[in-house]
Amino acid sequence: MSALVFVTGGSSGIGQALLETVPWPGARIVHFARRPAPRAAANHAVDLADPASWPRVAAVLDRECADFAGERVVFVHAAGVLTPIGFAGDVDSAAYRTNALLNAAAPQVLGDAFLRALVGTRAPATLLFIGSGASTSVYEGWSGYCAGKAAVDHWTRTVGAEQRRRGDRCRVLCVAPGVVATAMQEEIRATAERDFPTVARFRALHDEGVLREPAAVAHELWALLDRDLPNGAVLDLREA
Repeated sequence: MSALVFVTGGSSGIGQALLETVPWPGARIVHFARRPAPRAAANHAVDLADPASWPRVAAVLDRECADFAGERVVFVHAAGVLTPIGFAGDVDSAAYRTNALLNAAAPQVLGDAFLRALVGTRAPATLLFIGSGASTSVYEGWSGYCAGKAAVDHWTRTVGAEQRRRGDRCRVLCVAPGVVATAMQEEIRATAERDFPTVARFRALHDEGVLREPAAVAHELWALLDRDLPNGAVLDLREA
Protein backbone atom coordinates (compact mmCIF):
# COMPACT_ATOMS: atom_id res chain seq x y z
CA MET A 1 0.00 0.00 0.00
CA SER A 2 1.68 3.18 -1.19
CA ALA A 3 -0.77 5.72 0.19
CA LEU A 4 -3.31 6.14 2.95
CA VAL A 5 -6.03 8.61 1.97
CA PHE A 6 -8.73 10.03 4.21
CA VAL A 7 -11.63 11.97 2.67
CA THR A 8 -14.62 13.65 4.29
CA GLY A 9 -17.80 14.44 2.40
CA GLY A 10 -17.09 12.04 -0.45
CA SER A 11 -20.66 10.96 -1.13
CA SER A 12 -21.36 13.88 -3.49
CA GLY A 13 -19.85 16.85 -5.29
CA ILE A 14 -16.12 17.55 -5.27
CA GLY A 15 -15.56 15.07 -2.45
CA GLN A 16 -17.04 12.26 -4.51
CA ALA A 17 -14.95 13.26 -7.52
CA LEU A 18 -11.82 13.23 -5.36
CA LEU A 19 -12.58 9.73 -4.13
CA GLU A 20 -13.09 8.51 -7.68
CA THR A 21 -9.82 9.98 -8.95
CA VAL A 22 -7.31 9.11 -6.21
CA PRO A 23 -4.09 8.91 -8.27
CA TRP A 24 -2.13 6.31 -6.28
CA PRO A 25 -2.79 2.68 -7.28
CA GLY A 26 -3.50 0.46 -4.33
CA ALA A 27 -4.17 3.36 -1.97
CA ARG A 28 -6.26 2.60 1.09
CA ILE A 29 -9.17 5.06 1.03
CA VAL A 30 -11.02 5.83 4.25
CA HIS A 31 -14.20 7.89 4.02
CA PHE A 32 -16.16 9.87 6.61
CA ALA A 33 -19.70 11.06 5.83
CA ARG A 34 -23.34 10.38 6.56
CA ARG A 35 -23.62 8.33 3.34
CA PRO A 36 -21.15 5.72 2.05
CA ALA A 37 -19.02 6.01 -1.08
CA PRO A 38 -18.44 2.87 -3.21
CA ARG A 39 -14.77 3.64 -3.95
CA ALA A 40 -13.73 3.72 -0.29
CA ALA A 41 -12.20 0.67 1.37
CA ALA A 42 -13.69 1.79 4.67
CA ASN A 43 -16.78 3.93 5.12
CA HIS A 44 -17.49 5.48 8.51
CA ALA A 45 -21.04 6.81 8.89
CA VAL A 46 -20.69 10.04 10.85
CA ASP A 47 -22.45 13.39 10.97
CA LEU A 48 -19.49 15.77 11.09
CA ALA A 49 -21.75 18.62 12.21
CA ASP A 50 -22.26 16.71 15.46
CA PRO A 51 -19.34 17.24 17.88
CA ALA A 52 -20.02 13.79 19.32
CA SER A 53 -18.72 12.31 16.03
CA TRP A 54 -15.33 14.00 16.19
CA PRO A 55 -13.72 11.66 18.76
CA ARG A 56 -14.87 8.71 16.65
CA VAL A 57 -13.12 10.16 13.61
CA ALA A 58 -10.00 10.81 15.69
CA ALA A 59 -9.97 7.19 16.85
CA VAL A 60 -10.11 5.95 13.25
CA LEU A 61 -7.29 8.28 12.24
CA ASP A 62 -5.16 6.98 15.11
CA ARG A 63 -5.89 3.36 14.24
CA GLU A 64 -5.24 3.74 10.51
CA CYS A 65 -2.02 5.72 10.92
CA ALA A 66 -0.56 3.42 13.56
CA ASP A 67 2.50 1.74 12.04
CA PHE A 68 1.58 2.79 8.49
CA ALA A 69 4.80 2.38 6.48
CA GLY A 70 3.69 3.59 3.05
CA GLU A 71 4.88 6.55 1.00
CA ARG A 72 2.31 9.16 1.98
CA VAL A 73 -0.69 9.98 4.13
CA VAL A 74 -3.27 12.48 2.87
CA PHE A 75 -6.35 13.88 4.58
CA VAL A 76 -8.77 15.83 2.36
CA HIS A 77 -11.55 17.65 4.16
CA ALA A 78 -14.27 18.29 1.57
CA ALA A 79 -17.36 18.17 3.79
CA GLY A 80 -19.31 21.41 3.99
CA VAL A 81 -22.78 22.88 3.80
CA LEU A 82 -24.19 26.11 2.40
CA THR A 83 -27.66 25.94 3.94
CA PRO A 84 -29.43 27.72 5.42
CA ILE A 85 -29.22 30.45 2.79
CA GLY A 86 -30.69 33.65 4.16
CA PHE A 87 -29.89 36.56 6.39
CA ALA A 88 -28.53 35.93 9.88
CA GLY A 89 -31.37 36.28 12.34
CA ASP A 90 -33.95 35.18 9.74
CA VAL A 91 -33.02 31.55 9.10
CA ASP A 92 -33.66 28.46 11.21
CA SER A 93 -31.40 28.63 14.24
CA ALA A 94 -30.70 24.88 14.40
CA ALA A 95 -29.67 24.83 10.73
CA TYR A 96 -27.44 27.87 11.30
CA ARG A 97 -25.75 26.10 14.21
CA THR A 98 -25.14 23.05 12.00
CA ASN A 99 -23.59 25.32 9.36
CA ALA A 100 -21.21 26.88 11.87
CA LEU A 101 -20.16 23.55 13.37
CA LEU A 102 -19.53 21.83 10.05
CA ASN A 103 -17.88 24.71 8.19
CA ALA A 104 -15.84 26.35 10.96
CA ALA A 105 -15.38 24.02 13.93
CA ALA A 106 -15.13 20.55 12.37
CA PRO A 107 -12.21 21.36 10.03
CA GLN A 108 -10.13 22.69 12.91
CA VAL A 109 -10.90 19.84 15.29
CA LEU A 110 -10.40 17.14 12.66
CA GLY A 111 -7.25 18.82 11.38
CA ASP A 112 -5.88 18.80 14.92
CA ALA A 113 -6.83 15.12 15.25
CA PHE A 114 -5.03 14.26 12.02
CA LEU A 115 -1.84 15.98 13.17
CA ARG A 116 -2.00 14.04 16.44
CA ALA A 117 -2.55 10.74 14.60
CA LEU A 118 0.62 11.23 12.56
CA VAL A 119 2.69 10.21 15.59
CA GLY A 120 1.85 6.65 14.47
CA THR A 121 3.64 6.89 11.11
CA ARG A 122 6.78 8.32 9.55
CA ALA A 123 5.18 8.76 6.12
CA PRO A 124 5.12 12.30 4.67
CA ALA A 125 1.70 13.86 5.24
CA THR A 126 -0.58 16.42 3.62
CA LEU A 127 -3.75 18.00 5.01
CA LEU A 128 -5.88 19.56 2.26
CA PHE A 129 -8.98 21.66 2.87
CA ILE A 130 -11.45 22.51 0.11
CA GLY A 131 -11.82 26.26 0.48
CA SER A 132 -13.93 28.87 -1.26
CA GLY A 133 -13.67 32.35 -2.69
CA ALA A 134 -16.49 33.13 -0.27
CA SER A 135 -13.84 33.33 2.45
CA THR A 136 -12.79 36.77 1.18
CA SER A 137 -16.07 37.96 -0.35
CA VAL A 138 -19.24 39.38 1.17
CA TYR A 139 -22.24 37.35 0.03
CA GLU A 140 -25.36 38.46 1.83
CA GLY A 141 -27.26 35.33 2.81
CA TRP A 142 -24.11 33.24 3.26
CA SER A 143 -22.80 34.60 6.56
CA GLY A 144 -22.17 31.19 8.13
CA TYR A 145 -20.54 29.76 5.02
CA CYS A 146 -18.34 32.80 4.38
CA ALA A 147 -17.21 32.97 8.00
CA GLY A 148 -16.54 29.23 8.15
CA LYS A 149 -14.38 29.27 5.03
CA ALA A 150 -12.49 32.32 6.31
CA ALA A 151 -11.79 30.47 9.55
CA VAL A 152 -10.34 27.52 7.65
CA ASP A 153 -8.15 29.82 5.55
CA HIS A 154 -6.59 31.36 8.61
CA TRP A 155 -6.26 28.05 10.44
CA THR A 156 -4.34 26.80 7.40
CA ARG A 157 -1.98 29.77 7.42
CA THR A 158 -1.37 29.53 11.15
CA VAL A 159 -0.90 25.78 11.39
CA GLY A 160 1.19 25.81 8.23
CA ALA A 161 3.54 28.26 9.97
CA GLU A 162 3.64 25.98 13.01
CA GLN A 163 4.49 23.00 10.83
CA ARG A 164 7.29 24.93 9.09
CA ARG A 165 8.75 25.71 12.49
CA ARG A 166 8.63 22.01 13.38
CA GLY A 167 10.29 20.80 10.17
CA ASP A 168 7.26 20.46 7.86
CA ARG A 169 6.03 17.20 9.39
CA CYS A 170 2.72 17.80 7.64
CA ARG A 171 1.99 20.18 4.78
CA VAL A 172 -1.28 22.06 5.28
CA LEU A 173 -3.08 23.57 2.27
CA CYS A 174 -6.44 25.17 1.53
CA VAL A 175 -7.59 25.39 -2.10
CA ALA A 176 -10.67 27.17 -3.45
CA PRO A 177 -11.80 25.17 -6.50
CA GLY A 178 -13.83 27.88 -8.24
CA VAL A 179 -17.36 27.43 -9.53
CA VAL A 180 -18.08 23.72 -10.00
CA ALA A 181 -21.15 21.93 -11.32
CA THR A 182 -22.37 20.37 -8.07
CA ALA A 183 -25.65 20.07 -6.19
CA MET A 184 -24.59 23.08 -4.12
CA GLN A 185 -24.67 25.26 -7.23
CA GLU A 186 -28.15 23.95 -8.05
CA GLU A 187 -29.21 24.90 -4.55
CA ILE A 188 -27.82 28.41 -5.01
CA ARG A 189 -29.65 28.98 -8.30
CA ALA A 190 -32.94 27.88 -6.73
CA THR A 191 -32.67 30.45 -3.92
CA ALA A 192 -34.98 33.48 -3.85
CA GLU A 193 -33.34 36.87 -4.36
CA ARG A 194 -34.72 38.01 -1.01
CA ASP A 195 -32.52 35.42 0.74
CA PHE A 196 -29.52 35.73 -1.62
CA PRO A 197 -29.46 39.11 -3.38
CA THR A 198 -26.69 38.17 -5.84
CA VAL A 199 -28.30 34.95 -7.04
CA ALA A 200 -28.59 36.36 -10.59
CA ARG A 201 -24.78 36.24 -10.94
CA PHE A 202 -24.71 32.50 -10.24
CA ARG A 203 -27.59 31.83 -12.59
CA ALA A 204 -25.69 33.70 -15.28
CA LEU A 205 -22.53 31.67 -14.69
CA HIS A 206 -24.56 28.50 -15.24
CA ASP A 207 -26.24 29.85 -18.38
CA GLU A 208 -22.86 30.90 -19.78
CA GLY A 209 -21.45 27.39 -19.26
CA VAL A 210 -18.72 28.58 -16.89
CA LEU A 211 -19.19 25.84 -14.27
CA ARG A 212 -16.45 23.20 -14.32
CA GLU A 213 -16.97 19.46 -14.04
CA PRO A 214 -16.08 17.94 -10.65
CA ALA A 215 -13.80 15.26 -12.13
CA ALA A 216 -11.61 17.82 -13.91
CA VAL A 217 -11.34 19.86 -10.72
CA ALA A 218 -10.47 16.75 -8.70
CA HIS A 219 -7.62 15.83 -11.04
CA GLU A 220 -6.17 19.32 -10.68
CA LEU A 221 -6.47 19.22 -6.90
CA TRP A 222 -4.58 15.92 -6.70
CA ALA A 223 -1.93 17.30 -9.07
CA LEU A 224 -1.33 20.22 -6.71
CA LEU A 225 -0.02 17.81 -4.09
CA ASP A 226 2.97 17.02 -6.31
CA ARG A 227 3.96 20.68 -6.49
CA ASP A 228 6.37 22.39 -4.13
CA LEU A 229 3.75 24.58 -2.48
CA PRO A 230 4.68 26.37 0.75
CA ASN A 231 3.23 25.06 3.98
CA GLY A 232 0.15 27.05 4.95
CA ALA A 233 -0.65 28.11 1.39
CA VAL A 234 -4.19 29.31 0.69
CA LEU A 235 -4.83 29.11 -3.05
CA ASP A 236 -7.42 29.60 -5.75
CA LEU A 237 -7.23 26.64 -8.13
CA ARG A 238 -7.96 28.92 -11.06
CA GLU A 239 -4.82 30.90 -10.32
CA ALA A 240 -2.53 28.17 -8.99
